[in-house]
Amino acid sequence: MEKILIVVGAILLIVAVTEIAPRIRVPAALALVVIGAAIGIMPIVPALHLDPEWILVGVLPPLLYAAAVQMPAMEFRRDFGTISALSVLLVLVSALALGFFFWAVVPGIGLATGVALGAIVSPTDAVATSIAKKLGVPSRVTAVLEGESMLNDATSLVLLRAAIAATAATISFWGVLVNFVYAVVPAVAIGAVVGMLNLRVRARVHDPAVNTAISFTVPFLAYLPTEELGASGLVAAVTAGLITGAGATRFLTPRHRISDTQNWRMVAMLAEGGVFFLMGLELFGLMGDVVNEHNGVQHAVWLGLAALGVALAIRAVYIVPLVWWVDRRRQRGEAMRPILENYTATATAGASKHDDARVRRRFTRWRRRFHLRRHPDPHNTSPTTMSPETAGRINARITRALADIDYYDDAPLGRKEGVIMVWAGLRGVVTVAAAQTLPDDTHSRSLLVLTAFVVAAASLLLQGGTLSWLIRRLRLPDTVEDKRAERLRLRADMDATMQAAMAHSEVVREIPWLRARIEQATREAEDVGAEDAGDEDVSDGDRSEGDRSEGANPGSVIGTGATYGLNLAERAQMRAVRREIIAVQRARLLSLRREGSYSSEALSRVLTQLDAEEISLELQGG
Repeated sequence: MEKILIVVGAILLIVAVTEIAPRIRVPAALALVVIGAAIGIMPIVPALHLDPEWILVGVLPPLLYAAAVQMPAMEFRRDFGTISALSVLLVLVSALALGFFFWAVVPGIGLATGVALGAIVSPTDAVATSIAKKLGVPSRVTAVLEGESMLNDATSLVLLRAAIAATAATISFWGVLVNFVYAVVPAVAIGAVVGMLNLRVRARVHDPAVNTAISFTVPFLAYLPTEELGASGLVAAVTAGLITGAGATRFLTPRHRISDTQNWRMVAMLAEGGVFFLMGLELFGLMGDVVNEHNGVQHAVWLGLAALGVALAIRAVYIVPLVWWVDRRRQRGEAMRPILENYTATATAGASKHDDARVRRRFTRWRRRFHLRRHPDPHNTSPTTMSPETAGRINARITRALADIDYYDDAPLGRKEGVIMVWAGLRGVVTVAAAQTLPDDTHSRSLLVLTAFVVAAASLLLQGGTLSWLIRRLRLPDTVEDKRAERLRLRADMDATMQAAMAHSEVVREIPWLRARIEQATREAEDVGAEDAGDEDVSDGDRSEGDRSEGANPGSVIGTGATYGLNLAERAQMRAVRREIIAVQRARLLSLRREGSYSSEALSRVLTQLDAEEISLELQGG
């Protein structure tokens, strides 16, 4: 009974802090640590020693899976090179550099233990993304930060495992590299299979409650078998989440998607808040152990602050050439724009599979991610034989490539964005959780765990507390008008799609007056949506993207004015036509997402509106 009351009280505390902390401009994670520490000091509270296995298996897989499901697939693809450079190579460089630092300043620990602690404090946390979103950071920067914080957790934990293994046996650099590759490659394969099976199985389940229950098992279904094979279960969980998020619109119903979004947001909130709260409870015991072993906690404090400074310096030095490389990539894309705009693949009769393969190889060579310095001659008019299918695929790739070039040009990563990327690299829940996985027989374990806690707390306090000031000082360009213009273009595209759908609808041809009623309903929805969008423009800096998507255009259902005076049969016919239109509009949105013509934020907003309207139509239809 007492344990149940403790769990209930902890959940209510996490919920209360998560709700109140933003109002007083305090990071919720830091507030939970302070509250946990205050409770842990009380004489009636026994010393808490949490089994690291609970963190590694019970918390991190669902936490990383939840972040991966929400990752915008289009932006992830576009900046995959930048995200990979930050989430893999930077973690390795930081872990090795910090490993040598800890080895030099902490008496009695080996280099492998130092690298293990370096791997713990190297990864950034999703807290940075949530803070950056609320402060109006450019969407491309937040997408890169979100992708980095999602993937570098898996990288650091794989490296941590290799470093812990090295403390018990001699292992070469190549041995670590082979172990790293083996930990990642099978994990990606297993995670992809689990993600695809998850979508296909849940597409056949109609009950949202049952569907959500299945989704809660997915990260563990990816994690457990992967760990049994000796690979990284966290990489598998992340991969399964990416596959699920990318395919949810195609395979899952609107009710299932909305249910997933809310439930996984709740899971992430409780998991992340619970880890920080438990860390606060453990703080008093850790401080006692450090005092007994090292005559005070000041050693851990200065060690944590110094480690944070070293990590930020390494990140700054690394991001400077990275920003230069990204800008060079943008310039290569601009150089290719005239060639892509003037190239159109044309199908020819009698094309063979051999011809198709040759054309695809040729096209891939000169178009691959804009990296080639030599481009084909645009005046070369020699005939190329290809089938209609190959011509269609090549033209689709050209369209997507042009959209990518526009994206890189409209949202560049310059010096100001680079400064934000450096300072927004906060440490958080993964650093705190990973520190708990150090073996109990690790030399000076209490000191190392407390050092990791100091790094996370100082990062949240110093970087998180000054990020808003830094963004104001940088005077980033205002993107409100660009977002509004994009919404208007997308709305026009959706209106044209609606008109085309009604032109092909048999019901509308049989009942012509339905067209005017549906157009009236659309105008009513757009009027309410315009008001909501105007409110959003004012409050973009105060609300996260997730908060904005929740309130997306509640007036997007058929208005009362459009249905006034209709009997039940006529209303049913109107709902049937509107369902046809929604299906066509959703297919058009998925096509636009493949092309990359609009941002994920704009497309997700309209998809959310269509989901809400479809659910409303189902409810109206009984």
